[in-house]
This record gives sequence, C-alpha cells and structure tokens, in this order.
Amino acid sequence: MEPNHALSRRRLLHAGASAWMTTSVAQLLHGGVAQAGESKAVSSDLQTSFGRAKSVIYLYMSGGPSQYETFDPKPDAPAEIRGVFSPISTSVPGTQFCELLPRTAAMADRLAIVRSFSTDDPNHESAGYWINTGHKYVGPDMRALAPTDWPTMGSIIKMLKPTERGPFSSVMLPEAIIANPNVFLPGQNAGFLGRRWDPEILKCDPSAADFHIESLTLPEQVTVSRLESRGTLLAELNGAGQVRTPVTTDYERLGREALGVLVSGTAQGAFAIEKEPAKLRDRYGRGKWAQSVLLARRLVEAGVRMVFVNWPRESGDLSAPNPLWDTHANNNTRMKDVLCPQFDQGFTALIEDLETRGLLDETLVVAVGEMGRTPKFNGSGGRDHWGNVFSFALAGAGIRAGQVYGASDRNGAYPARDRVTPPQLTATILHLLGVNHEATFPDRTGRPLRVVEGEPIAGLI
Repeated sequence: MEPNHALSRRRLLHAGASAWMTTSVAQLLHGGVAQAGESKAVSSDLQTSFGRAKSVIYLYMSGGPSQYETFDPKPDAPAEIRGVFSPISTSVPGTQFCELLPRTAAMADRLAIVRSFSTDDPNHESAGYWINTGHKYVGPDMRALAPTDWPTMGSIIKMLKPTERGPFSSVMLPEAIIANPNVFLPGQNAGFLGRRWDPEILKCDPSAADFHIESLTLPEQVTVSRLESRGTLLAELNGAGQVRTPVTTDYERLGREALGVLVSGTAQGAFAIEKEPAKLRDRYGRGKWAQSVLLARRLVEAGVRMVFVNWPRESGDLSAPNPLWDTHANNNTRMKDVLCPQFDQGFTALIEDLETRGLLDETLVVAVGEMGRTPKFNGSGGRDHWGNVFSFALAGAGIRAGQVYGASDRNGAYPARDRVTPPQLTATILHLLGVNHEATFPDRTGRPLRVVEGEPIAGLI
C-alpha cells in the first residue's frame, strides 16, 4: 500500500480533502509556522553547536543492524554471543569495531559512535516510529496510517526550517519504509500536520543505466514554457469567483510548489547523477543503496535540508527470513557478504566526499536502525529483534568526532552507561539544524506542542 506521490492534480485535490488536515493547515498558515520557528535561549554549553548544520543526510538501516557485527563487538563475551568475527582496531586508540567494517574503522576519528541507544521495543513498526518522529507510538494500529500520527522528523524540519534554495526541503529515497508483506508504515509522513508537510518520497533506482524519476519528468510533448502556461491558466481558473478559504489557499500553494519542482533547473540538475565521475561512483559502490547515498550528497548541495536514505528492498525479500538488516536467519553470511560491505564502502565514501567538497562541516550524517539484534543466535543462525541496546553513528556538522558515547554491558545486551533514547537523538538533530528542541507549533485546537520531549546530547556536540 505504498502511497502515490506523483505530482498530479489529483494529488493536489486530495491534499485539501480531509477536515482534520484543513484545521491544521489553517493554523499553520496563519502564524503557526512563524511562532514555531522562534528559538528560545540555548544554554551556554550548547551555543557554539546550535545551527551548525545546513543539511542532514539520514541513513536509515531498516531491519535493525547487529551491534555485534558493526560498532560494538564483544570479544570477551561467551562464544555464543560474540559470534565468529573478530574486533579490529580503529583510528581512535582503544576503540574497536567489527572486522566487517575496515574502512569505517579507519575513519573512526571522524565519527561519534553511540553504543547505548535503547528503546526497549523489539517491534519494527513502533520502534521505527519512535526513532523517526521522536515520539512513542500511541495509535490504534502501528501497521496503518492514522490522522493522529505524529509527523516524521523530515516534516518538522520542512515546516520549521524550510530550505531557502530550491523546491525541496525534505526528501526520502530510494523508497519508503515498507514492512512485510508490503505495508507502508506510520512515522514517515506528516501525520496530523497534513499532506502539505509530507517529505517528497521519490521511488527511484539511481544505479540504473536509464535513471530518472517518473514523477519529476515531463512528457516529451510538454515543454517547460507550455507547462508554465498551463499553470497560469489553472491559477486564473481557480481564482475566478472563488471564495478564499484556508483550503483553497493551501491547494494553490501546493500547485505552485508542484509546478516549481517540474520547471526548476536546480531541482532537475540535482538528480543528474550521470554527471558524476565514474571513479567517484565506483568509490561509493554501484548498488542501489550506495548510489542513493551519492544522490543524497547531490541533493544537499542543491539546498535540500533533510534527505532520508532508506535501505532498499531486494527482489523477493518480502517473504525472506532475513530481509534488509533483519537477520533472523544466516546472520553471519548476510552481514559478511551483503550488508556490511555495502555500508562500509558507501558510508565512508560519503564522509570522504563531503569532506573533500568542504561540506562535512555543514552536513550532519546519521546512520541508525530501529533496533539491534539478540545476544544469542537462534536455531537458524540468525539474531532476532533486540531493542534493549544498540549502536548508531554520527558525523559532520557540530559533532565531537573521535569518540564513543555510552556503553553496553559485557554481553552487549543492555546499556551500562549513558543510556540514549530516540527523543534525545531527535533533539540533537534539530539543535544542530538550528531548531530549538523546545520550539512549539499549534495542534488542531491551537494547543502548543513541543517538537520533541527530549534534550540534545551535550556530550556529542
């Protein structure tokens, strides 16, 4: 049930259709955004890092990477917990990663690793929702969209920190987060804010030889000037004798934004990944995920504020026992031959590329999944769901690099020090983008809501 995000008149009409969305947008358009954007005073120890990031590249490792086979190996744990892979030294003395991440280990001095992330939630749906919104799931069905869903972080950023360059503020690619058996999960759209604030979900394959994004491509017979003429005519028809309401105002705004995407040279040029040198594309890796990471770098260069890069599905894996990073079976083989090599190559290429271009100091990079894996292997050689403790990585703007924050216990099963929860990660990201974690915006009744009920992680920034 993947939503259709094609830019069409039908989509624009649908955007103004629901009553709950009408009220929300009316409030936001009449001062809500300005109010929400006002930053309160920031404590002195966080002043220097506030607003350091111009953009965020958010690498979402759907399924839940094993902490043992990535950033938190446990060589002193029993064999049935530590597994078959060895730890290796990194560029930070005293810090070790799993041997499956040699390139990442070599640039640990440019990273901050959190080893004490915890949700205590072993469910893909609700844990992912919490991590991607900063709020716990409270709806009736965590596998179905509801008008009460909290907006994803990308929607909050689109609303409070829109880009000043180009038509995109928040983009998700190469596909949405889809759970078995093909379920579009809550926590990745604008929820109760309404479709106006949805991230642009662009289903694409940047690794394809004929790469293009259908929803952003004009038919051959329609030129830009012809499309602009149609837009002018549509605006005249919409305005003829029409009573001005928040719904019609928002409808027209959506129409202008959709048209702007199609005619913007900046927007179209950002997707021209074929212009990248072959050597650089090879450095990232030629797979779908790696090329999506490269495309994310192009998008932040073009002014996009936040780019979600979801780990893409493989053909047929909706019925597999180990899709994405969800290694319920054959954990060792999947991690060694498929998952870690792609991540190790693409992630390090992104950090190097951003640094070479002078963009790392203004681009925050986050690599996180919705959970970790169980300490012990199951009967299929897999590790099952584990939300009690797991790891994630940060790099770039405002991050104190070359450190490990927090710790798990001897067996990598529970936090031993400095437990971190999703609202703290959300607050940290917003803080670095220049959105105060205590900023508010109005709900449908005008009641102010805080963007996140968490504090930035001072030790990381």
